[in-house]
Amino acid sequence: MSETTILNKRYQLQDQLGSGGMAVVYKARDLMLERTVAIKVLKKDFSDDPAFRERFRQEAKAAANLTHPNIVTVHDFGLDEGHIFIVMEHVPGVTLKELIQKLRKFTPQASTHLIIQACAGIGYAHRAGLVHCDVKPQNMLVTPDKRLKVTDFGIARALASIHPHEHSDIVWGSPQYFAPEQAAGSPPSPASDVYSLGVVLYEMLTGETPFKADNTAELARLHRDVIPQSPRQLNADISQQFENIILKVLAKEPSARYRTADQLGRILITFGSESTSAAESDKEITKPDSTQLEGQRAQPNKTETNQKADQNPLDIDWGSILLGLLALLSVGGLVPFWLWVYYAITP
Repeated sequence: MSETTILNKRYQLQDQLGSGGMAVVYKARDLMLERTVAIKVLKKDFSDDPAFRERFRQEAKAAANLTHPNIVTVHDFGLDEGHIFIVMEHVPGVTLKELIQKLRKFTPQASTHLIIQACAGIGYAHRAGLVHCDVKPQNMLVTPDKRLKVTDFGIARALASIHPHEHSDIVWGSPQYFAPEQAAGSPPSPASDVYSLGVVLYEMLTGETPFKADNTAELARLHRDVIPQSPRQLNADISQQFENIILKVLAKEPSARYRTADQLGRILITFGSESTSAAESDKEITKPDSTQLEGQRAQPNKTETNQKADQNPLDIDWGSILLGLLALLSVGGLVPFWLWVYYAITP
């Protein structure tokens, strides 16, 4: 598709921002509202499938109902010359994946700051009855002021439409980040998104995902059956308490994890607060006590005391004595004057 194309006589495509196996994302101009937007245009193979078009329309409609500071807003949805497209808020910045590749490893504080925001957005979707299904750092945008927004709810499905005993050969999500139950073809749940958030957190802290394999089938097996390597072995800055949280999130059974992204977010907020308090306590331990400082102020400086002791008590301050004599003479010189005045006015 040409970057000069105008979709539905309203959206003028400008620069290509990225592409994947399913769609191409463009920076575009909304000619009606005169604002910059991002537009995801589905590839022709998907747009030609009527069943897929209807499913995608429903998912786009559900995503458009999500309004949250940590979710990329969906503005519009349309079909033009056989191409399905979805119009979204344009977010300046980079993907979290790009940041991981650049920084290699995040500090525990920096990683929790961003993941807490991801939990807030995804948790809001969970309360609205939606599962993201494809949580990964490529679907998280980070602005220059470190605000994170989750994007691409295009494959999200309403929980109400998922039958409890549904089982499918279709695997939802990206193989490096999907949950064991997704790998097995079972329907995703909020706990599935929580697992994927755990994989993202693990990657931020260690610079690598918990499992690596050359094919999807092997990755699926690893997610289902293998316990990930201790993240503390890859990053010594991770505390034991923090590792316990990460490993709980990466539990194989959904019931063993935190149930929703909101719950994980609350745990991380509490952990961050306790870590900050502990750091401040360590500083207080090394800081002099106020009573000690008062005592130090009350006690004379040893050097000053020694200097005073070294002074000769017979040393005379001649300057002060001279000033005193001058004052005495000045006062004494006035006595005859006042006597003359007295006798002059007294008969």
